[in-house]
Amino acid sequence: MARLAGKPGVPCPCRRGARMVARQLFPAAVHRKLIMHHTILGRTGLRVSVAGLGCGGFSKLGLNAGKTEDEAARLILEAVDLGINFIDTAAAYGTEGVVGRALKSIPRDQVVIATKAFVHRNNEWWTPERVVASLDNSLRLMGTDHVDVFSLHGVKPDEYDYARDTLGPALAEQKAKGKIRHIGITEFPETDFSHALLSCAVRDPLWEVVMVAFHMMHQGARQSVFPLTQANGIGTLLMFVVRSIFADLARIAREMRELAAKGLVEKWLGETDDPLGFLVHEAGAATITEAAYRFARHEPGANVVLFGTGDAAHLRTNVASLLKPPLPEADRARLVALFGHLTNGTGLDGHPPAAH
Repeated sequence: MARLAGKPGVPCPCRRGARMVARQLFPAAVHRKLIMHHTILGRTGLRVSVAGLGCGGFSKLGLNAGKTEDEAARLILEAVDLGINFIDTAAAYGTEGVVGRALKSIPRDQVVIATKAFVHRNNEWWTPERVVASLDNSLRLMGTDHVDVFSLHGVKPDEYDYARDTLGPALAEQKAKGKIRHIGITEFPETDFSHALLSCAVRDPLWEVVMVAFHMMHQGARQSVFPLTQANGIGTLLMFVVRSIFADLARIAREMRELAAKGLVEKWLGETDDPLGFLVHEAGAATITEAAYRFARHEPGANVVLFGTGDAAHLRTNVASLLKPPLPEADRARLVALFGHLTNGTGLDGHPPAAH
């Protein structure tokens, strides 16, 4: 595959080709011009969009709702047209082939591609050979000779030593061969509420990028992760920023009642059907979902906020939310005061989003 000069993620006139393709595929997608914001992904030096397209989750680019792979690939092109240049997938998602379809219409050096492989699943440790084979298959499916960020996927704290000491050298070897640009690791937030895995990983020089769960009611990374990622030049990818909880007002109220009953949040939060309603006002956010994106996007130490989608209109709405300014300081401070102490994993489960 032909390569363009320069680092992945650095804009060049060739992006016009991707935009033309997307506009042809989405003739109705006439949207207000959104100017994407960019940041540097830690010491990788990659210039990345603050909004990152997640290709897993509940939607898997719409595949779980019946979209074809071609339709899902068009959604990636729409994301690129909106200025997103960070695309996150994984072998386990089943969407690497979709990413490959989209890459046929996008200059490779205009996007930053991240994928992952497991360390331990189904009572079986993945050997270095198996992880390398997974990498090679990912490259084949995506039709590229390298991946910009290759991470070990959903690593639990008791798997960390194996990940670092047994798989780490194999990843470093593949990096030396040019198949991996940068090495990362992702936590398993469904059980690792205290970021125990990343609290160790951010101290080791092997990892250049980490993926961390962070949202309005799960703020622990502010103390245990972000200070060291910033000090050590480690790029951060934020997951679970909205997921299902902040898109489901009934669930927010239900979760808040349970937390109040346990004495984990103030009593009044469990006595209202709209406990986060104070975030929605003329000078604040338009919706709770928008507030969730803005809260995470502007957290010191946050680089890329990942989100999944299966719909072009939803994609544009999410991007617009991420490009808005920080929440009013009074609202942000109130969220920190109300929920900054929580370490119980609220919103980190696998509940599907509510039907709308």
